[in-house]
Amino acid sequence: MSKGKAKIEFEESSGNVFADLGFEDAEELQARGMLGFHVVQILKARNLKQREIADLLGIKQAEVSHLMNGHFSRFSMDKLVDFLKCLDHKITIEISPHQQGEPYHQVAFG
Repeated sequence: MSKGKAKIEFEESSGNVFADLGFEDAEELQARGMLGFHVVQILKARNLKQREIADLLGIKQAEVSHLMNGHFSRFSMDKLVDFLKCLDHKITIEISPHQQGEPYHQVAFG
């Protein structure tokens, strides 16, 4: 190490920032975040105004602002799934035995 340069400490992520930060419900928060992220990506691609988004999703314009700013904790997973249905996206739920080391909640997009 050269003089004057501090060693940077880092820790490899588990892939779930909520788990890395010690949240008890980390897997649900991660799944909700992924659902919310994709809702926002779809809305941005449609280039809609907040009023149009509110009408489309059946929510108040203030809630649209929270959604578009990534405040997904304000919405349940069910509500985010409803948004995807409003956006004409299919949702598939797969149930399978849990394997050690894998998350209980996973969200995959095709």
